[in-house]
Amino acid sequence: MTTTQSTRTGTLSVPGADLYYEVRGTGPLLLISQSGEGDANRSSDLVDHLTADYTVVTYDRRGLSRSTLTDPARPGTLPEHADDVHRLLATLTDEPALMLGCSLGAVIGLHLAVRHPTQVRVLVAHEPVAPWLLPTNERAHHERELLELQGTYRTDGLSAVFPQIARVLGIDPANQDTEPDLTPQPMTSQRIANFGLFIRHDFTAVVRDTLPVTDIAGLTETRIVPAAGRTTPGTVFDYRCAEELARLRDTELIEFPGGHNGNTTHPAAYATELRRVLRDAD
Repeated sequence: MTTTQSTRTGTLSVPGADLYYEVRGTGPLLLISQSGEGDANRSSDLVDHLTADYTVVTYDRRGLSRSTLTDPARPGTLPEHADDVHRLLATLTDEPALMLGCSLGAVIGLHLAVRHPTQVRVLVAHEPVAPWLLPTNERAHHERELLELQGTYRTDGLSAVFPQIARVLGIDPANQDTEPDLTPQPMTSQRIANFGLFIRHDFTAVVRDTLPVTDIAGLTETRIVPAAGRTTPGTVFDYRCAEELARLRDTELIEFPGGHNGNTTHPAAYATELRRVLRDAD
């Protein structure tokens, strides 16, 4: 592991990939698993508001940015993504960790909690993209949506599929309600490549995911906190998954500031709510 300013960085070899990760702050270990194309730096503003209270770990999911794949053509599965996090946590701590999973990252957290229940003591699962949480007809509808988005990407490219992804996730591009002075997130060539991998491979992983709901319902070692964005419409895919997770766990659905990407649009308010939730849950 190397240290640059206040950020410690490292690379971990896992089956099929080398993972890049970053560690900042002091206190209980809190791992953040990002959504979509997000790499270790995607929620840097949120991390800035957490490092006084937590040792925050972020990483590039396999195939994104600095995390290289042994076989770039081979898509990662949800169990593989969860195994990556398991190995990363095992490298960094012997104690049960805290975890924030956003969107796809929340599904990774659920897999981790099932497979390694003593490794995470609290998982905040923000809008998990998990069709298997939904009733059968609703699940089939949203799985078709994801496959149709893949088709649009393949035929018409990223610019054509962006508005459709936003619609499916309840993101309003015209809504400019964000906190001031956010770190810019330009559409660099690396970010475009990350989006491509996310849509081509991780959408498939989501549709093929078969984690049994009974496994989630039976969890006792990990406290699951279902969460959703305050401005995410209650009828869309990701909010419905959060609702069904709360129902399955017989617990309250916590609403966080912002929408699906509240961790990046409202980092200060999101950090305040996250600290409260982690304190209450822990």
